[in-house]
Amino acid sequence: MLKNIILMGPPGAGKGSLATLLKDQLHLTHISTGDMFREAIRNKTPLGLLAKSYIDSGALVPDEVTIDLVKERLSRSDCESGFLLDGFPRTLVQAEALDKIALEISRPIEVVINLDCDENELIRRISGRRMCKDCGAPYHIDTMKPKVEGVCDKCGGPLYQRADDNVDALKVRLQHYVNSTKPLLDYYQAKGILYSFDSLVGLSRLFDEVNNFLNSHD
Repeated sequence: MLKNIILMGPPGAGKGSLATLLKDQLHLTHISTGDMFREAIRNKTPLGLLAKSYIDSGALVPDEVTIDLVKERLSRSDCESGFLLDGFPRTLVQAEALDKIALEISRPIEVVINLDCDENELIRRISGRRMCKDCGAPYHIDTMKPKVEGVCDKCGGPLYQRADDNVDALKVRLQHYVNSTKPLLDYYQAKGILYSFDSLVGLSRLFDEVNNFLNSHD
């Protein structure tokens, strides 16, 4: 089974939802770079404090800091049986650094799963997302409606739309993806480890297709 995995795809393609199903089924560790940053900052590690200094000043966290955080995270014992890396790499510089890290810690990247999704569908998915302000539970105005409009089923908290989940903000994020991240597809294609799946088939079918693929390859 292929077990050291990068998940790629534009915002809203379903990487997080797929990762949740795969990690439980295949006993892999899901590593979201956003969660990784938050954990390091919360624990006040040296790298976390350094990252926080950039974030608090409104600057982007430099590649070298992000790369060091990823190396530290992938080196932990819970990644021995495999990992799902979500949100990294985002640039060719990061991809090349990840290759070196993976060799150093003897956990080479075995496959890159790319989720294809039509732009109009991405806009529909993301602009319709809502979240509970109190407990963070996710909802969608079309596909995951609460029992009472605007109210969380779980805790009764108010639902809201994230500031970056509107159409204009999404178009900026998609353009950034095209400019910075999509070239990585060519990079991994040249390595022969890129495999693309249509995320429009629905989460259940997508999970079955990816799960079967991973289990059928060594």
